[in-house]
Amino acid sequence: MTEASPTALPADFAGDLDERTAAGIAAAIGRRIRSGALAPGTRLPTVREVARELRVSPATVSQAWRALAATGAITARGRAGTFVGAKQEAPIGRYQRLHSHSDNAFRVDLSRGTPDPALLPDLAAALHALSRDTAPGDLSAHYLGEAVLPALAETLRADWPWPCERLTVLDGALDAVDRLLAAHVRFGDPVIVEDPCFPPFLDLLARLGARPVAVRLDESGFRPAEFARAFDGPAPRAVIVQPRANNPTGASLGAARVRELAALLGPHPALIIEDDHSAGIATTPLRSLAARFPDRGVYIRSYSKSHGADLRLAVAGGPAALLDPVVERRMLGPGWSSRLLQRVLLTMLHDPDARATVASARIEYRRRATVLRRALARHDVIVAAGDGINLWLPVSDENAAMISLAAAGIKAAPGGPFEAGDRPAGDHLRLTLGAIGDTDIAWLATELAAATTATPTYRRIRRP
Repeated sequence: MTEASPTALPADFAGDLDERTAAGIAAAIGRRIRSGALAPGTRLPTVREVARELRVSPATVSQAWRALAATGAITARGRAGTFVGAKQEAPIGRYQRLHSHSDNAFRVDLSRGTPDPALLPDLAAALHALSRDTAPGDLSAHYLGEAVLPALAETLRADWPWPCERLTVLDGALDAVDRLLAAHVRFGDPVIVEDPCFPPFLDLLARLGARPVAVRLDESGFRPAEFARAFDGPAPRAVIVQPRANNPTGASLGAARVRELAALLGPHPALIIEDDHSAGIATTPLRSLAARFPDRGVYIRSYSKSHGADLRLAVAGGPAALLDPVVERRMLGPGWSSRLLQRVLLTMLHDPDARATVASARIEYRRRATVLRRALARHDVIVAAGDGINLWLPVSDENAAMISLAAAGIKAAPGGPFEAGDRPAGDHLRLTLGAIGDTDIAWLATELAAATTATPTYRRIRRP
């Protein structure tokens, strides 16, 4: 097959640029590739030709080309030139692999990552209280009403990590992270993530064409030395952090660690997206990294694990410069999160019974984690202390461990989808405490301990 001759950039390409930076050029080329305007196999102009046409430095174009190559969008073939990469089918997302189809054959399903429904506040009681205490006209809504109920905003601000400029209600923490990334991160941008990391964050970055920069964790969050090295290359555009009860490890930022990370982050303009998904049921006090940078930090508080996933509510607070583009774009779609659900949440936040239920759930999850860790320790299996509803179980072999547990009627989540870096610290399984309930802990610990040492069996093939 004869190679195509170099193509000139489309006549309107310069007008398609948001800005004449490496990020702007990479984003514009990425859009052309995704739309099909630049077909797979198309030979691109040389770096110098692009630089001359756009009136930028060759170094700027080279940086854009490197970002595109890192995502597989373009491929360099030495002297033959640089080409648009072959079109690939969208891979199965990490989150989809994590939550594969499951039947009801398992005695215990520890794979879901969801809270115990029995430990959630009574939604029916909140609805009844709302209908009893609110006039019918107060429940009606119109298109030009406040997107965030003023009474809810007042309640939230009284307990927010800092007096932020904007508050907005979104449809869950993941919706908030998705919209912030879409508004502020571009194709090829490096984004610092935890390793291990919540898989949907990695899926969202992959769909944007952004490049995750994995920083390993210890029990107090990002390891400072590795966090510092994350800034050695191209400047990261953002940092995504779970301040407590990291999913999957349960790690939480300590006060000293926040000071260390803030000192390292200070000279760099990266925005901070902080997902506090376990607010309400985490026993660790919140130590907010975003609060250290009120001009570029967004703190997200979710109510799914504490008050119920069907509320589909999370609140994001931060500077107007970061949140206003999210709100404005959202007004062209869903507009706002249901004000009726906001009223339900507001009712539960003030209701003494609902508050007591959330406090009891917090204590119960801690009790379950402690009991299971101690039971595993009696089998010489040590699980690092953490917070929230998950345990990160080290195993010799992930697949063998899952097979061993399946044989005993136990389902766990594989650790692979959580691993963001190229150097995983051994195999793991994620176990969710929400499904334990009345399970026989001694039996469960015995089966889990056996799974930690399970190894794959291979059939020996004789060589001729």
